[in-house]
Amino acid sequence: MDKRIVLSKHDLMRLRALFGTYASLSAMDRENLLDLREEVERANIVDTDQLPADVVALDSSVVVRDVETGVCSSYTVVLPSQADLSAGRVSILAPLGTALLGFRKGDEVEWYMPSGLRRLKIEAVTQAEKSPEDPVPGPGDRLAA
Repeated sequence: MDKRIVLSKHDLMRLRALFGTYASLSAMDRENLLDLREEVERANIVDTDQLPADVVALDSSVVVRDVETGVCSSYTVVLPSQADLSAGRVSILAPLGTALLGFRKGDEVEWYMPSGLRRLKIEAVTQAEKSPEDPVPGPGDRLAA
């Protein structure tokens, strides 16, 4: 059985907004969006202030170690508009971004990357501070995954 990821209600709302952009995305991003949506639909959704500090959320900085090579890399998981791989900012629509979202420090994730199946161990997670202008779900917003 696959492990369910953990998402905050805040990230769920941001991802749902992203799902609404499906028609404007490239064919590759659409395919990746469907993979992300599948992960989100089976996620365990928690109140934003109840998200454990070691869970990878949007805007989290993550240190991962390739299980096969031992090489460590650092990334920040971001929305597509903020992605810049040269700065270590990986899109949530990239296979790596989708693979990391919702997992915790110490977890090993397997995901099909363009280069083939990779196994990564999450070594460290630093969640971003939530800024006041970030949208906060209101009482009328649908939050069910």
